[in-house]
Amino acid sequence: QVQLVESGGGLVQAGGSLRLSCAASGRTFSSVTVGWFRQALGKEREFVAVIKASGGTIYYADVKGRFTISRDNAKNTVYLQMNILKPEDTAVYYCAARSDSVVYTSPEKFDYWGQGTQVTVSS
Repeated sequence: QVQLVESGGGLVQAGGSLRLSCAASGRTFSSVTVGWFRQALGKEREFVAVIKASGGTIYYADVKGRFTISRDNAKNTVYLQMNILKPEDTAVYYCAARSDSVVYTSPEKFDYWGQGTQVTVSS
């Protein structure tokens, strides 16, 4: 069974930065697709970024150029570096993983989820 644990959320002023971490246990991260999603209050969960087993990345248009997803296979951890944060980035951020290397951006296509970490950006 795969377990994902996110950390790094918090309160930050607009324009600031945060780095989220997603540590996996139960299987190796390096050969599967891993993504970050977010859910704001009263809204549906939405795609933020995904990193392929190959290391390639895909971003949601609104975060491209501000957010960077990366992975450290030795630590079995995926990161989301978030810069130039805006109040509209406020949400619970979730890490998710597939059980294979097929690439999707829809949350329903992901098999394993973390518990989420709150990111709040004040104006």
